[in-house]
Amino acid sequence: MLEINNIEVVYNNIILVLRGISFKVETGQVVTLMGPNGAGKSTTLKAISGLLRGELGQVTRGNIKWNSQRIDHLSAEEIVRLGLVQVIEGRPLFRHLTVEENLRVGGMIYQGGREVKHDMERVYAYFPKLRDMRKRTSGYLSGGEQQMLVIGRAVMSHPQLMMLDEPSLGLAPMLVEEIFEIVGEIRKKDGISVLLVEQNAHAALGLADYGYVMENGRIVMDGPADVLANNEDIKEFYLGLSQIGERKSYREVKHYKRRKRWLG
Repeated sequence: MLEINNIEVVYNNIILVLRGISFKVETGQVVTLMGPNGAGKSTTLKAISGLLRGELGQVTRGNIKWNSQRIDHLSAEEIVRLGLVQVIEGRPLFRHLTVEENLRVGGMIYQGGREVKHDMERVYAYFPKLRDMRKRTSGYLSGGEQQMLVIGRAVMSHPQLMMLDEPSLGLAPMLVEEIFEIVGEIRKKDGISVLLVEQNAHAALGLADYGYVMENGRIVMDGPADVLANNEDIKEFYLGLSQIGERKSYREVKHYKRRKRWLG
């Protein structure tokens, strides 16, 4: 189980980004962090995965525990070997390598890649399209194919917790639906916990068991995914629906900053 206990994160010893957030991810659970740009969602993932140090960030208060072991002082390499893998926003790949070679890189984390062939078959079972293009140079894949590949590469490392940062970014709705269905299947078959950062609230709440809403470095609302999906504020501010179920434009709902009921 992952536990985030009242952490604060500061960049460059001066910029306070996370302001005392706490949440947890139970074994086998899918948890989503939602909120607007700049809320601190990606910073939260980097604090967990140990990638903050490369961006001059640090956890200055609180702690992060994985299965009761404190990990906020560990390096990114040590955290990956504990089974926590982050799929970074923007689908970073070794673009000069083939699909198969990218997957092999992911497999090296797990037992030195000794089960790489078996693990690649697992990935191809989840993403049949990758099997068909396994010899293609990854830099020439479409955005959706690249997203499948970075998730598949993460699966190769046998994660216990997979952290996905904006997997729907820049993808067509039908492709988003397909990828989220596959993530749900991976969670179900492999028992992997998932921490999902996502602005597409509809897709996120359709996959998650529990959700947290972040704004300005704080968690301002949380609850079971089905409860959040039916919350009037979530409908209006994140799903673009009014209380009578009509889709509204941002121009019509921009007054929300003046009436956040959850901060009242």
